[in-house]
Amino acid sequence: MLKTAWCGLFLFSLCAGLPQNIQAQPTPPGSIPDLAISVNVRLVALDVSVQDEKGGYAPGLSKEDFRIYDNGKLQQIKYFSHSDLPVTVGLVIDNSGSMASKRSEVVTAALTFVHASNSQDEIFVVNFNDKVNRGLPADVQFTDDIPTLRRALWNGPSEGRTSLHDALAFSLQYLTKGKMERKTLVVVSDGGDNSSALGSNEVLRRVEESFATIYTIGIFDEQDPDRNPRILRKLAQVSGGKYYQLPVLREIVPVCRKIASEIRNRYTIAYCPDSLDSRRSTHVIKVVASAPSLGRLTVHHRSRYIMPDTNTKLKQKEVGQ
Repeated sequence: MLKTAWCGLFLFSLCAGLPQNIQAQPTPPGSIPDLAISVNVRLVALDVSVQDEKGGYAPGLSKEDFRIYDNGKLQQIKYFSHSDLPVTVGLVIDNSGSMASKRSEVVTAALTFVHASNSQDEIFVVNFNDKVNRGLPADVQFTDDIPTLRRALWNGPSEGRTSLHDALAFSLQYLTKGKMERKTLVVVSDGGDNSSALGSNEVLRRVEESFATIYTIGIFDEQDPDRNPRILRKLAQVSGGKYYQLPVLREIVPVCRKIASEIRNRYTIAYCPDSLDSRRSTHVIKVVASAPSLGRLTVHHRSRYIMPDTNTKLKQKEVGQ
């Protein structure tokens, strides 16, 4: 069995003149070092999780073990780290009528995810059916408090149809309120979409423009005419997360525990793309890893991203606001 790495893009920022000793600089929780700013070069940071052939995680890889290609061109790695940094994470839960019988197991799995996550994570909940609703109280943006999250997950009845696309768009925007550089969504749904204003192509475009890694869990009813595993698989592929399709509902608890572990065992690798133009453009990423002592490594990663207009004036500290 091949070793596997999952990676996702989580940050766009302007950068240049990076310190040569950037690896050694201390960083606050949830952030990468404060980088020098230029108006013409953008930083792309990848969130990479490496698994061994038994499905465990492979710590100890170095910067030299990775090669990154952007639109076919080898890139110079500017920043490399392997540490359990906290993340901003959204639990995006299908609360349509067909989920009523599954809700107790889904809530238990979501709380299992929280228990297994970094205690400094900032977490929010989005419940969706015909409408998209933020689960937390109006005066609470994020929390790691288990009782508060439990109430948020139970907020509102399971009824109505499914607005998956609208829920994703809302959640991607809400992620920008978080202060952590790493951004993640965990999406649980048992069907496709039969109620959103947005189409799937628009949602995928927003994912390509975002810095979020998306994990998706499909718990479909075989008789559901709206079931659409393709969109959940595509969301994970584009963003660099992972898609789980569960044949039985009881698997959702260990899967959520596994996702939390993956998030906590990731490498941070950043580079400044060599080739840019002044237009918005789509970039294709390929990441290759090799470590002779570990055998053959297979890397799975975000397939592409849309680079914002290079004339846009951004500062790293403004990302996520």
